[in-house]
Amino acid sequence: MLNGTMMQYFHWYSNGDGTFWKDLESRAQSLSEQGITALWLPPAYKGQSGTYDVGYGVYDLYDLGEFNQKGSVRTKYGTKDEYIQAISKLQENKIQVYADTVLNHRLGADEVESCVSAVPVDWNDRNRETTGAKWIKPWTRFNFDGRNNKYSNFKLSSIHFSGVDYDDWTKQSRIFKFHQRGPGWEWEVSYEKGNYDFLMGADVDFQNPGVVDELKNWVKWYFDVTSINGLRLDALKHIRFSFIRDYVDYINKLGLGKDLFFVGEYVPSNRENSDELHYYIAKTEGKVSLFDFVLQNNFHKASKSFNNYDMRSILDNTLTKEQPTLSVSFVENHDTQPLQALENTVDPWFKPLAYSIILLRQEGYPCVFYTDYFGANYKDKGRDGNYYDIYMPAIPGLKEMLAARKLYAYGNQHDYFDHPNTIGWTREGIDEIQDSGLAVLMTNGETGYKWMYIGEKHAGKTFMDYLGNVQNRITINQYGWANFKCNAGSVSVWVQE
Repeated sequence: MLNGTMMQYFHWYSNGDGTFWKDLESRAQSLSEQGITALWLPPAYKGQSGTYDVGYGVYDLYDLGEFNQKGSVRTKYGTKDEYIQAISKLQENKIQVYADTVLNHRLGADEVESCVSAVPVDWNDRNRETTGAKWIKPWTRFNFDGRNNKYSNFKLSSIHFSGVDYDDWTKQSRIFKFHQRGPGWEWEVSYEKGNYDFLMGADVDFQNPGVVDELKNWVKWYFDVTSINGLRLDALKHIRFSFIRDYVDYINKLGLGKDLFFVGEYVPSNRENSDELHYYIAKTEGKVSLFDFVLQNNFHKASKSFNNYDMRSILDNTLTKEQPTLSVSFVENHDTQPLQALENTVDPWFKPLAYSIILLRQEGYPCVFYTDYFGANYKDKGRDGNYYDIYMPAIPGLKEMLAARKLYAYGNQHDYFDHPNTIGWTREGIDEIQDSGLAVLMTNGETGYKWMYIGEKHAGKTFMDYLGNVQNRITINQYGWANFKCNAGSVSVWVQE
């Protein structure tokens, strides 16, 4: 899709009164007009906390807000019918829909099982067994009585999981590896913590043929029922790599008659480089795009360092620079936002600069975060146990940058990453889109100027700052060059007046 732009249309503290899907449906047209071409929607199935569950505490993949389970029929976001209606409205407005897919774990089991043999392992080294095998009572029996076998009669028990993090017998919270699995976890996962097969809850065993068959049945059902356009795959570092490769192959062979998109969350243990991301891409044969957590970390560091950060290095070691066709670039998400598990915030002053990098350059597939577009207020407990009131403002200029991406960000790109504080680039534009082409200049220091080439076809034309940060006009000289300007600690996007 030409200059496609994704939006993560939720955050951890999104409205939970059940009107979420209805509100989304009402915004479909305005989002499309703004230049949003795809939405990543939150997990739509019933979680262990019912209407309070963001969706990652997965209980029943088949319950999209249809059955009275976990204290309610609806999910946090609404009912199944409202979800499907919102998807249909989005697609009518030429917006693709990617469903958040959480396969790694289950929570909220219906019953405990007695006398399951398990081995306690070290939390920080999952390969180190701390004692011998012992009998535990895990919460691993999922009966889904409220659904009463509709859509599937498959039930889950301890044989379908590799381990758990709680023993109801001793009331201990620790990691237990199920003994029937023999000497090890699944091997084809992240090597962080020795082996990162286990993440939380009851860890799904992707070596169990029954589990694999059921997940295939479920995903076919899901596509048939919802007509989604792709998947966002959660927690990939904890799932056997070859399973994801084969799973995507299976989905693509279902004959859905359309191009599907798959993007995965793989958070590298070292967010300073992309080595793990490249390794995962190689192991899965490039079938899944990945979120660029290294670029997001660069944004985080730059925002905290002010003019001490060398802007020439902002793209260094990133997936967006090294494998742009498989990179989904982002500035913030529900995990990096304040008070969340992977908190790695980008300060508001720097976000306009960051968004210009992901939206107005030719590399990567940009993903806009809900709170940066709409703003958000919430309160939650921090890691220190204290509660904090959080205000995340809508980012000034973001809507204008989305419009600039849609109208102007085309053609050959020329980079000017030649100053530690002031960097820029130009796009020459293409003949098929009238008046296309732009120049971007930004600085994390004092007012910046830079001569940049934008193309001889723009000679004599007057350019203005589309963001309105600089009021002056600039005329392109006969050779296609101009001396562009940006204000201190700011970004300017120059387009034809």
